[in-house]
Amino acid sequence: MSDFGLEDDAAAASYDTDGDGYDDAVAVDSDGDGIVDAAGYDTDGDGFVDIAEADLDGDGVTDTVVDDTDYDGVADRVVADTDADGYADIDVVDTDADGVFESGAVDTNADGVADTIVVDNDADGAFDEAYTDSDGDGAPDVHVVDSDGDGVIDAGEIDTDSDGTYDTVAADSDGDGVVDVAAVDVDQDGVLDVAAVDVGEGPFQA
Repeated sequence: MSDFGLEDDAAAASYDTDGDGYDDAVAVDSDGDGIVDAAGYDTDGDGFVDIAEADLDGDGVTDTVVDDTDYDGVADRVVADTDADGYADIDVVDTDADGVFESGAVDTNADGVADTIVVDNDADGAFDEAYTDSDGDGAPDVHVVDSDGDGVIDAGEIDTDSDGTYDTVAADSDGDGVVDVAAVDVDQDGVLDVAAVDVGEGPFQA
């Protein structure tokens, strides 16, 4: 008995290792080269795949893993190594099992360290917070927030000199999609040197 729907695929092999009548592992060689391109596992024996692995570039190394960590039948984590360097450069998670990924980490420069992190704090399906470590020093140099979930960033902090401290801050205080508060610490002494506010009557006022 197969719960993977692959019993008629000549390139697929399935296994019922515990003899319960359900396949708990399946291996697929889609191009017939003798190398497994995809595999699925039923780790809890409920008859449903909860871990799936795929070799998308056909190099013989698994580069994408889909995981159902709470065994509810819905994938809640996807990890991918898109450049095949042995390090995951995409890692997204559905923490509340609603089918929407609300947090994720991306390694944009392929150095093995996640440098962009996005979070959906209110679980509405839209990311409302993001951190970026563009120089890979372990300290975020950009932090932006969409507090009302409208898809428009209404606050942001930037570390322009990559010293680990945010020195430029901008905010949309009235939520109209236009930044109306800005502050800059030019000399990095911890005291704001420039602060400006748009009171709604034209240009910024110092």
